[in-house]
Amino acid sequence: MFKLKKIPSLYYIFRHLLKWTVYITPLAAAIGSLVALFLWLMDWATQFRFSHPGILFLMPVSGVVIYLLYRLAGKNAAAGNNLIIDEIHQPGGGVPFRMAPLVLVTTIITHLSGGSAGREGTAVQMGGSLAALLARKAKFGEEDVRVILTAGIAAGFGAVFGTPLTGAVFAMEVLTIGQLKYNALLPCLMAGIIADITCSAWGIHHTQYQIAAFAEVHQISFIKIDFLLALKVILAGIAFGLVSQLFTKLTHTIQKTAVRFITIKWLIPVVGVVFIIALTYLLGTRDYLGIGIVSKHPNGVSLVNAFHAGGVTYFSWFWKILFTAITLGTGFKGGEVTPLFFIGATLGNVLAVLFGVPVDLLAGLGFIAVFAGATNTPLACTLMGVELFGSNNLLYYAIACFTAYYFSGKSGVYSSQRTAVEKVGVEV
Repeated sequence: MFKLKKIPSLYYIFRHLLKWTVYITPLAAAIGSLVALFLWLMDWATQFRFSHPGILFLMPVSGVVIYLLYRLAGKNAAAGNNLIIDEIHQPGGGVPFRMAPLVLVTTIITHLSGGSAGREGTAVQMGGSLAALLARKAKFGEEDVRVILTAGIAAGFGAVFGTPLTGAVFAMEVLTIGQLKYNALLPCLMAGIIADITCSAWGIHHTQYQIAAFAEVHQISFIKIDFLLALKVILAGIAFGLVSQLFTKLTHTIQKTAVRFITIKWLIPVVGVVFIIALTYLLGTRDYLGIGIVSKHPNGVSLVNAFHAGGVTYFSWFWKILFTAITLGTGFKGGEVTPLFFIGATLGNVLAVLFGVPVDLLAGLGFIAVFAGATNTPLACTLMGVELFGSNNLLYYAIACFTAYYFSGKSGVYSSQRTAVEKVGVEV
């Protein structure tokens, strides 16, 4: 006789869904509200900096204040995203609630004074710290702690970019290179959706990007892909991967070098600011300060203008790498992702002109692919392309993101990321 496998009863399925709905709903709503406050403050800080350019010279003071805040109250919270990832891999150390207000305040200080940083790190850390607080109050076991922390990442990421599906997949994919566990799939999806809805309900509007439709003239009738364009996307994907590797290595190198050679630790951000101010005046532009989504001047270099021909210079991507690596490597707070969007979109703009490809298409591919390479999350970034730009160019999103992933080296911006499966047999 054959013995059928035991099928879980509907009771256990509904109990599982009810449990996580009860916990995730208020958590994601709280994270979405906190992210909405953060995005409002970010916009205020950016506009204030535009109106008061002299605030750049207060950046050394900002750096020292950030250092002192983490020195006096931060403790293990200074590890940021890596602390949350470590706690998911091995619960026990704890993610402190103080991480949320600390990273919120210090990120606003960073952007207010002109630091080139992003916002994903702040949203993820706020989500992780609130999730950890709930886990402690509910006395969760290790497995449930892993799930709720992963859902906290999904909520923060989904709300800050308006990409709930990407947030869910990113939260699971970023933990381990080459492995995707589905035990947190439904909680992450619920968290991403609820947090995004809540953030939008507060009146927060995310920047809209668009890739125009274009004719595919080199495709075979029964295969919906332009082979010549696909080849160009592969070449661009290689460049995106190598640039993401450059960003990762440069940021880590600056951080390690500063810690090694500058013995008075509060001077580390001050030294970083000296380089940032010097580069600003050397280049004669402030377009590489701050988050970079828009410029003070309509024709300035920005993430939005990267989607238009002539919107960037040939080396805009390199200067943003340098400004961001110095900012984050010398102790200022924020995230890497939006600068990575800027780097990828501006590089895509330049490559589009060289390859004879629509600028908005290759800017959009660079936007998601450099991020994919730096964070080792090609699946999440492919989905991000769909959520941000529509599904018409899905195959090209995948080609660009997967290629960048393979050419981005063994490590990424998150040092606590573990490796389950090597990308290739030899180091790239």
